[in-house]
Amino acid sequence: MPFSKLGLSDPLLRAIADAGYTTPSPIQLQAIPAVLNGHDLLAAAQTGTGKTAGFALPILHRLSQHSYGANRPIRVLILTPTRELAAQVGESVSKYGAHLHPRLKTEVVFGGVKINPQMMRLRGGVDVLVATPGRLLDLVNQNAVKLDKVETLVLDEADRMLDMGFIRDIRKLIALLPKKRQNLLFSATFSEDIRKLTTGLLVNPIKIEVAARNTAAETVEQIAYLCNKANKAELLCHLIKTNDWQQVLVFTSTKHGANRLTEKLNKINIKAAAIHGNKSQGARTSALSGFKAGEIRVLVATDVAARGIDIALLPHVVNYELPRSPADYVHRIGRTGRAGEEG
Repeated sequence: MPFSKLGLSDPLLRAIADAGYTTPSPIQLQAIPAVLNGHDLLAAAQTGTGKTAGFALPILHRLSQHSYGANRPIRVLILTPTRELAAQVGESVSKYGAHLHPRLKTEVVFGGVKINPQMMRLRGGVDVLVATPGRLLDLVNQNAVKLDKVETLVLDEADRMLDMGFIRDIRKLIALLPKKRQNLLFSATFSEDIRKLTTGLLVNPIKIEVAARNTAAETVEQIAYLCNKANKAELLCHLIKTNDWQQVLVFTSTKHGANRLTEKLNKINIKAAAIHGNKSQGARTSALSGFKAGEIRVLVATDVAARGIDIALLPHVVNYELPRSPADYVHRIGRTGRAGEEG
């Protein structure tokens, strides 16, 4: 079924065509009509399945049907666990809404950067706010945002937000929202904690599960190399050089480990950069931009980057050290083999 049959407006269909999409993915096929019809949604979808478009397109369609003009209360709130994912979702919403008239205003707020510029940007009102929970609470406490007119709440990567300890912040924010609203919850896994969160939050939700629970995409080929810990760095360098890998995302379990490995790679002239929680937001953004542009060959990351990095046709992901949970493993390798491509 083409996108044109899903009930989306012509400006949105133009934006979809601009992005090079022709047919909806399974999550989009099920989520778009459900959101357009105002239903609450509980969706389990692997990363890379196109879920951002699955909620952004119908939300934009509904918003564009009724405009508040100069008075712009926050009508859609999208909560994400990481800065990278917030930035990525914000970019997607702006891209899909490029042809809407009047153009809807989208802002992204997250921690790790100064709060005052964000407060200034929010002053003129905003239709769609993408935020990490901690920074949004800071803005609420400073009376920089009001959430009493929110029509749609999206919890993206909800399982990750719970893993990162955001449950208290999320509950505080939900208490500030109007009782009557649409709720959309997206999670790669349906854990017991997720099921508890949905109780009392979602009203008669439509449930969508487009992949087997806690499984990796079938388009990703997985290979294991057994070696001593002392030889890991040498083996990684050998694989990168002999296979001529030009774009590799490598996961380590610690920030210090990421820094050490980055130094080793740069010493043997393999251009590398590290991205983790101790890096400033500017450094993280710069490293990610350089990696996407091909200026940096290897991006070494901790799990802070396991979600929110969306790179078209990323060929290789290396688990230099194993993650804490099977779900994190699925998210890590889900950076490749996206949107039906091989990885």
